[in-house]
Amino acid sequence: MSSVRKTETIPQWKQEEVDELVEFIDSFNSVGIVGVAGIPSRQLQAMRRELHGSADVRMSRNTLTVRALEAVNDGVEDLTQYISGQVALIGTNDNPFGLFKQLEASKTPAPINAGEVAPNDVVIPEGDTGVDPGPFVGELQTIGAAARIQDGSIMVTEDSKVLEEGEVVDDDLANVLTELGIEPKEVGLDLKGVYSEGVLFEPDELAIDVDEYEADIQAAAAAARNLSVNAAYPTAATAGTLLAKASGEAKSVGLFAEIESPDVVPDLIGKADAQLRALAAQIDDDEALPAELQGVEAAPAPTTDDADDEQAEEDTEDTNDAEDTDDDADEDDGGDGGDGLGAMFG
Repeated sequence: MSSVRKTETIPQWKQEEVDELVEFIDSFNSVGIVGVAGIPSRQLQAMRRELHGSADVRMSRNTLTVRALEAVNDGVEDLTQYISGQVALIGTNDNPFGLFKQLEASKTPAPINAGEVAPNDVVIPEGDTGVDPGPFVGELQTIGAAARIQDGSIMVTEDSKVLEEGEVVDDDLANVLTELGIEPKEVGLDLKGVYSEGVLFEPDELAIDVDEYEADIQAAAAAARNLSVNAAYPTAATAGTLLAKASGEAKSVGLFAEIESPDVVPDLIGKADAQLRALAAQIDDDEALPAELQGVEAAPAPTTDDADDEQAEEDTEDTNDAEDTDDDADEDDGGDGGDGLGAMFG
């Protein structure tokens, strides 16, 4: 059947229409099929105006649209599976995710007619209907709503689910919903599928939370960076961090081993000065100390990077050792320990 149709002669106007459709398809980075069933002409025109500048909609006969997609080939012919009922071509240079989001945002509430399938649960909310007492209260009760006359008006006493998703709307329910101004469905261009850069996307693949997706990407990037750093695997993003980490670790080793490297000497001096001040601060008798150390208070060693944090811990241990030594000396000599330090400093 398909091969016969392709080789048969078609009227000139049809061929011209196919050629225009082919040109339309070729002019966009992303091309899709949208359903237009049930959209009033006025709303459809308004939607097309809203899309102007970001996407374009082209309607034609389904058979001609199929011919155009097959003529372009290049994978876009996969869209022919979505061509049934009232559909149209849509083209955009935006990515498919942006297109889907824009189409969903453009949908508007609309009343539902008898014979249509409910797209979701239909609920009549609790509250005053604004309708004067009369036969309408019976109509509400007939469709399953909890309603009664109260304070001169018809009230719905609680949220009432009157139809479940997938069920067919009957005349009674359609009339009640119209009277209440309830519009339980959304009208808009319903994206069936879109082809972009060699990939065919369906709506369920495009319906993502962009903010959540972005957060997931950022978390994955951070985890990859941490893994690279911890595994010492250099990349363009982590080379600087690895070098800084290695430099800090080398400095820490130099301090611990007291290596007189030009980069370490200032910290070694600072460490020695801090230890000296810590010892001097334990001496109660200033006369036992050189003049330059009389009245000094213990000062922590300057801290830079992780290496200095480790050094601060070492300084604390050294101070504790000094306190223990001084206490022992006081117990043994009754204060002679101070004279010994004075002699050492002298």
